[in-house]
Amino acid sequence: MSPIEVGLIGFACLIAVIFLQVPIAIAMAVTGAAGYLILTGNLSGMISLFGTETVNVLMNKDFAVIMFFLLMGGFAGAANLSADIYRFANAWMGHMRGGLAMATIIGCGGFGAICGSSIATTATMARIAMPEMERRGYSLALCTGSLAAGGTLGSLVPPSVIMVIYAVQVEQFIIDLFIGAILPSILSVLLFIAAIRIQLYFQPQMAPLSPRMNFGERIAITRKTWGAIFVIVVVMGGIYTGVFTVNEGAAIGLVLALAFAVGRRLLTGETFWKTLREQAGSIALLYLILIGANIFGYFITLSHMPEAMVEWVKALGIPPIAVIFVLIVMYIVLGCVFDALSGMVLTLPFVAPLVAGLGYDLVWWGIVNVMLIEIGMITPPVGINVFVMHGLRKDIPLATIFRGITPFLLANLVALAIVVAFPEMVTWLPKALK
Repeated sequence: MSPIEVGLIGFACLIAVIFLQVPIAIAMAVTGAAGYLILTGNLSGMISLFGTETVNVLMNKDFAVIMFFLLMGGFAGAANLSADIYRFANAWMGHMRGGLAMATIIGCGGFGAICGSSIATTATMARIAMPEMERRGYSLALCTGSLAAGGTLGSLVPPSVIMVIYAVQVEQFIIDLFIGAILPSILSVLLFIAAIRIQLYFQPQMAPLSPRMNFGERIAITRKTWGAIFVIVVVMGGIYTGVFTVNEGAAIGLVLALAFAVGRRLLTGETFWKTLREQAGSIALLYLILIGANIFGYFITLSHMPEAMVEWVKALGIPPIAVIFVLIVMYIVLGCVFDALSGMVLTLPFVAPLVAGLGYDLVWWGIVNVMLIEIGMITPPVGINVFVMHGLRKDIPLATIFRGITPFLLANLVALAIVVAFPEMVTWLPKALK
């Protein structure tokens, strides 16, 4: 068999193994190692792959930022910085029809700028916003839909763990992705708010009007939000202006979040160790996936499949934008089957060379990829953010949550279409700031 045939068989075997419920990290590592052995016949080299790729991932300083951002998000939640952001948005928007749902979207975006994780953003904001929306008579579909959809902003609003993984895997500058995501993030927030307003125009009973806070109360709540704003400005401002690197910014953010938790006397011993345990589990899982992806990617490179795919697509003579459209459909379908991160690392060895070979900017494609991940996080039957919400509120049927996210899913698709049609939304700002 030719190397390309071995690569195709290996990829088919990987999909089959994943469908047998084998964890994707193990599936990628084992399939990649077996493929390497078939292509090279080098048993000792195959065994050494597990050691060398593990060391490469653990020693990669760019991946260290994942640990810092996740811990920063954990301690920011413990310090109630997420609650501060939500109260601030509620103070200024809560009196509007659907104002609490809109405040939830803004709160999710603000906490995403501290946290970097969609799942953590959903889980944290659900505990804060859900009781208040229910108390004011909001429909369960609107409550859960705004939280599950708003939580996806944790992946798109920089800093983002997914963006870090993408940037390192395709060898792009992390800060370029962070800067490139600013305008799409704002666009997504505005479209989510528009989705709420349009829905309530036709179904106003889903969100009764709430009393307006007086100006003094608003100012008082705004002043209490300074901690969250300070962390965001120091971390992201320092990174964007070049005062410190991404790793240094993440480490400083972690220290600041920890300091607020201690200063507010909210960090008990139990909370400290619980946060460490929760984030250590998330970090370990991400590292295992990255190690498996590296081993599988090494095998795919040896098979020459990416180069063959680029040449085959070019030979078809179809417009590059048509190829991008096919890839987008493929990722949406994958999002219905795999969790978003798995789908990305599984396909990057093939897709990144193809996109670059068609002349597209990999920073732009990275943001498109993250937006597709957002869609995958709320798309049935997987929709991991939907299951996070259902795990927190088992009394609410999954059908209710999926019904609630439908307007936001449409808003996501509109945002994606705009970014695909106008790549400058991503590429202009990174170039302008250089």
